Order: sequence, then structure tokens, then C-alpha cells
Amino acid sequence: MLKKAFVLIAAVLLVTATAGLSLAAITAEQAARLGQDLTPLGAERAGNADGTIPAWEGGITTPPAGYVKGQHHIDPFANDQIQFTITAANIDQYRDKLTVGHQALLENYDTFKMNVYPTRRSASVPQRIYDATKQVARTAELVNNGDGVKGTVIGIPFPLPTSGIEVLWNHMLRYRGDFATRSIAQAAMTRGGAYTLVQFEDMFSLVYSQEGMTEEKMNNRILMFRQEVTAPARLAGEVLLVHETLDQVAEPRSAWVYNPGQRRVRRAPNVAYDNPGTASDSLRTTDQFDMFNGAPDRYDWKLVGKKELYVPYNSYKLHSNQLKYADVLTPLHLNPEHLRYELHRVWVIEATLREGSRHLYKQRTFYIDEDSWQIVAADLYDNRDQLWRVSEGHGINYYDVPTYWTTVEAHYDLQSGRYLAIGMDNESTTYNFDVTLSEQDFSQGALRRAGRR
Repeated sequence: MLKKAFVLIAAVLLVTATAGLSLAAITAEQAARLGQDLTPLGAERAGNADGTIPAWEGGITTPPAGYVKGQHHIDPFANDQIQFTITAANIDQYRDKLTVGHQALLENYDTFKMNVYPTRRSASVPQRIYDATKQVARTAELVNNGDGVKGTVIGIPFPLPTSGIEVLWNHMLRYRGDFATRSIAQAAMTRGGAYTLVQFEDMFSLVYSQEGMTEEKMNNRILMFRQEVTAPARLAGEVLLVHETLDQVAEPRSAWVYNPGQRRVRRAPNVAYDNPGTASDSLRTTDQFDMFNGAPDRYDWKLVGKKELYVPYNSYKLHSNQLKYADVLTPLHLNPEHLRYELHRVWVIEATLREGSRHLYKQRTFYIDEDSWQIVAADLYDNRDQLWRVSEGHGINYYDVPTYWTTVEAHYDLQSGRYLAIGMDNESTTYNFDVTLSEQDFSQGALRRAGRR
């Protein structure tokens, strides 16, 4: 009896100790599918039944002829023709392949349309990311009810996800290069189409996926980010610094701001959740940057499944330096003549506000590209359960790396008729992944030096 009681107590203690954890459930047989019937990052390699989605054949592995590193990326699909256009007049033909948000944009704005092009599964990453994914898929675990992850570095932790929070972590830990800098513009559009450009200089150290990284060296940090406002003059000189963590319950994100008026660096715990994004005129929350970032702990996450949807993809035309910002920015929405939509399989996850938690968005639906784990669209609901905002992540394969990442994010406010466009680089230099940055570049001292230049 004593032995049985001991076994029972041990079992109870084990259950208690592991409550809130989702142990890695992937088997050796499942891991063996990566690179076989599944792509190395876990997408379905095969095309769909009617051939409208082709098989993945490795994505873009070499830059197209004529591309010079450091220049804006040549469109490898420039000769593709529009297959058809979705408008409010024919929306019912395509409704089952449209996000709720895209349906709302079409129904609310008669000037909005979706030009649909052939599907090109262009997403790719370096071989070492594929190799790491196969390795960490057997060891990655959710901790603290999914608010953190352990047992993972460099690769996609959950290439065969079984929960919504696993899909979200795949997005937040996807490969985006080792280091990057960029000069981008942001426009908070009025309903009538007026705007003032805000310009940023961004720096990224994407710690989690850097070559040779280990969990010990990572020290719970997955990325460091520094952003300086360079224009307009009234905002210039403000600098933001963020250190993002892997287990956000054990150690929340750290953030600091340099204020040029005060000439001092201060901690910024409000750079999180639903606080307004920098110079966004309250058209996006802090955690909408990169479509979603930060701690997931204010929501319960549900995996809805996978769907075939028309989503923004291969947005090289929108990325082009042949366009001016004025060509892109039109009243109510981005100029649809420069947007490209394709049919892709996406993971659909729903985030519902946890009891006792507070956020501007009561519910959020995210659509995540199966090939890259990039969020490509999101629907955001207010506390009346009404669709409030719609977000799009217009991405390209930065084939000099390679990585699939956004070139422009658009956040539409259906209630005000306004929107925010961020990430535009048509009139500036494009992303530079050929830099090496040190920890000192992301220190408080560097923040002061940047602000006083």
C-alpha cells in the first residue's frame, strides 16, 4: 500500500509540475517527414488538388539575373499576368477564399480591389535553418502556459503545430537574417488621404537564429531592436531600444526610450501590448509591429486549422524604387494597382482575451503563411465584438539572404476610414542584411549616443 501511495503521489507531483506545459509531442517518424512530404519548415510540399497552388520546390535559392546586392530587389515574377480581379461586384464568387477582413475592405470601399496573380511559393531560408528545425522539433517545449518556450534555438520550434500558440511562436521565432538595418517611412493616413511621413532608421540583432547560437549564449533573449526617428523635425532624435525574451514570464521584455527634449534615457515598460506604436497616431498597437510581437499572455490561443486563401504575397511591385510614396498612398487604402495577391495555404489561429486581462482588441484572427511562418493578414475586433481593424503583411523573399519578410505593413481602421502604412522604402535604401552589429550597439549607452548625434 505504501508503495502504491508513493507512486500515486509521484504521479500527482508530475502532473502538477507539468501543468501548463505542452511537451514536445513530435516523434522521430514525424520529424522524418520534414524535407519529405513536408517542406523542411513543416509546410505541405505538394500542391493542392486543382493545381492552383503548386508544389514547393525550394523557393527562390539564387537572386535573379541583374540583381546587385544592396539595391532594391528585382521582381522575379514581373512577367506574371493578373489572373482575375476581386471586387465588391464579384465578391460572392470568392468569399470562401477571402479573410473576413478582406471581405470587409471590399464591401466598405468601392475603390478597393484584389488583383490575383499566379501562386509562387518563393519562401526559402538557409540550409542551416532547415537543419536546426529538424533538430529542435524534437526538443522544443512550451512553458508557463505557452507564454515561453524552451529547448529551441535557430530553427522553427513547432513545424508540426498542434495548438494556436505553437503557430504564433513559429511566427515570432522565424528566420529573418542574423542582423539587419533599414531606412523606412511610415504614414498615418487621414480619411481624405493627407499624411505626414515619419522616417525611421531601424537596427535588428536577431539573436535567436544567429549562426552558432546556443540556448546558453542566447541567455533568454531572442532579438534586440533599436529604432531612431529621423523625420519630421518635431519628432527627430527619439530612440527606442527593445530586448525581447524567449520566456516572457520569467523575464519580460526590456525597453528604453531616449527623449531628445529631456536628453535622458528612461525605462519604457509601456512599450508593449496595446499601447500606441511609435508616431502611429494610435492607428496600431505596440504588439501589431511585425504583425504580432511580444508576450502572448493576455490571450487564449486557438488553432482553427489550415485554409486556402487569397493573401498578399511576393509584393515586389510595392517594394520597387520605381514608385514614389505618393504612388502607393491613396485615400482609404494602399493603391491596389501596386498590390499582389496569391492563393496560399495559411494557418488560421484565433486569440481571445483571457478573463481578467485588458487589451484594445477583444479578439484577433491571424493568418500565417505555411511556407515562411510569416503572418500575412489579421482581423482585429473591438470589445463589442465588431470587426474594427484589418492588417496586411505585404512580403517578399529577400533572396540575398534568403528570408521571406514584410516590405510594407498596412493597418486599416474600418471605423474611421484611416490607415497606417509602415515599412515603405521606395524612396530610401532597402534592407541591409550584410551588417554585423555588437551588443554595444543595443546598449543604453548607444541609445544616448544615437540621440545626441
